[in-house]
Amino acid sequence: MLTFVDTNVFVRLFVVADDETQLKQAKALFMRAQTGEISLVTGPPVFFEVAWVLSRRYKVENAKVLDILEAILSYPNLRVLDKEQVIESIFLARKMDETFADSYIAISSRRVEADNVATFNKKHFARLGMELYPLW
Repeated sequence: MLTFVDTNVFVRLFVVADDETQLKQAKALFMRAQTGEISLVTGPPVFFEVAWVLSRRYKVENAKVLDILEAILSYPNLRVLDKEQVIESIFLARKMDETFADSYIAISSRRVEADNVATFNKKHFARLGMELYPLW
């Protein structure tokens, strides 16, 4: 059985124990995966949501958000659809002290060999070493 894991499961498992029942269910899900009973997969929108929920709703510092994203990536028996891109994005975010989302966009633009990035977020993307499309 292949199960796609959503944001709220990771948030319960790694950060917020505000619902004991959900925490137990999340742990049981990952235990079943560790025993090989089920296979788990997750993908791009989940990492964005986890980062956003942690930083906005729970006021978690950026460095800690990146630590949690790395913990999710390293979880045994969890397949991440865009794992290499997430790894590169976390590395860039740490190196440049930027958010996961902006770093992921920068890595994505490099991967498709874009000439520039059209954004109004000039400061952050310039700091990430991106050539900016002149919208101004």
